[in-house]
Amino acid sequence: MLRMSDFDHGAPGPPRLAHSRVPMTGRDPEERERVSTPLELLFDLTFVVAVGTAASRFAEMIAEGHAGQSVTAFVLAMFAISVAWISYSWFASAFGTDDWLFRVLTMVTMIGVVVFSLGLPAMFHSVEEGDHLELRVMVLGYVVMRVGMILQWWRAGRESPEYRGVCMSNIRWTVIVQVGWVAIAFSHLPLPVVFVSFIVLGALELGLPVLAQGRAGGTPWHPHHVAERYSLFAIITLGEGVVGTVASSGDLLGGADGTEWTWNAVAVVVAGVGLTFGMWWVYFSTPFGDILVHRRGRGYLFGYGHIPLLIGIAGAGAGLHVAGLFLDHHAEIGDVAVVAALAVPVALYLLMIYLLHTLLLSSADPFHLLLITLTLAVLAAALLLAAAGVTVAVCLLVVMLAPFVTVVGYETVGHRHQRRMLADLRAGRG
Repeated sequence: MLRMSDFDHGAPGPPRLAHSRVPMTGRDPEERERVSTPLELLFDLTFVVAVGTAASRFAEMIAEGHAGQSVTAFVLAMFAISVAWISYSWFASAFGTDDWLFRVLTMVTMIGVVVFSLGLPAMFHSVEEGDHLELRVMVLGYVVMRVGMILQWWRAGRESPEYRGVCMSNIRWTVIVQVGWVAIAFSHLPLPVVFVSFIVLGALELGLPVLAQGRAGGTPWHPHHVAERYSLFAIITLGEGVVGTVASSGDLLGGADGTEWTWNAVAVVVAGVGLTFGMWWVYFSTPFGDILVHRRGRGYLFGYGHIPLLIGIAGAGAGLHVAGLFLDHHAEIGDVAVVAALAVPVALYLLMIYLLHTLLLSSADPFHLLLITLTLAVLAAALLLAAAGVTVAVCLLVVMLAPFVTVVGYETVGHRHQRRMLADLRAGRG
């Protein structure tokens, strides 16, 4: 049964029936039971395509022996993907109304994500060739995404006078950076100049929240909502581990009907699913939402500190794909390189988890040093085993154990340490 409150547009959150426009006055950062909307979940799914395309091309280039080029292209792609997702998600946490106009502008941004994804293969190919950097389709999609966001910021600035300064500042800096991207993509600059320009514009993208909100003030983002949004994006990125597992094991099944499982196929399935599950467990061992409630000033660190973390997650999925290509004799690299393609991104992911935990809580736990040392020892052991001639399948199973060092440490001892850190934070001692 409908209640009058369902139509109450003056409530802090969006109305349950959002057929008419809702004033974009800013959400309550302490709103109870704030969760991701179906629209935000749909928005995330468009990024699955982008992450999947980048991971797939990354794996293929590594398997072909182009390690340096593949890492460069993958980092460029994941950086752009992450920044675009971050821009929308923080805005939605602060100003999301879920009314018809908000939905239409979100659709514009989603169209940009799809166009951006279509440009990824050309960018990877250009990096592989090494004579230029093909960014035109990617930048076109990126500009479409940013146009959607500029219109969102303009609406928020018009309807919420309290935040007009930060909204207009975001618009100005976003336009400036987009002009730079267009200039790089559609001009014929020497490759070194293009890469230097990319670094400069990338730094501006990272600094945009600081530049836009320095004097104008912040936005009313919701700590638990933001933490949930990142956890959901981490989950869909972890899905690349499952995709990599299927891609790796599919061609390893024997028999005409695929019912004769080889040892390699079994090892890849166990390692892929086990590694993905372990990485998921590690991520959700840290209550980021509770931390952000008390450390709101470190939202920037939390938000952009996730970029290398997400690169590690997606890279691990690509590494599993590389292993499958190698075991199916479709790779031109050696055993150690195959194991490194998985071990390195896993190490990056786990190190970023520990670093974010330490920086957000402003508290270093000596027990973490022990866990990190053991984790790196496990990954190093996998590489040494590969160098010693142990089969790649066995080495993959060793890599799988790396996140479980943290899992076991947290479930036995670490959770008590973390509970004390959180208590100190709540009491103002952190």
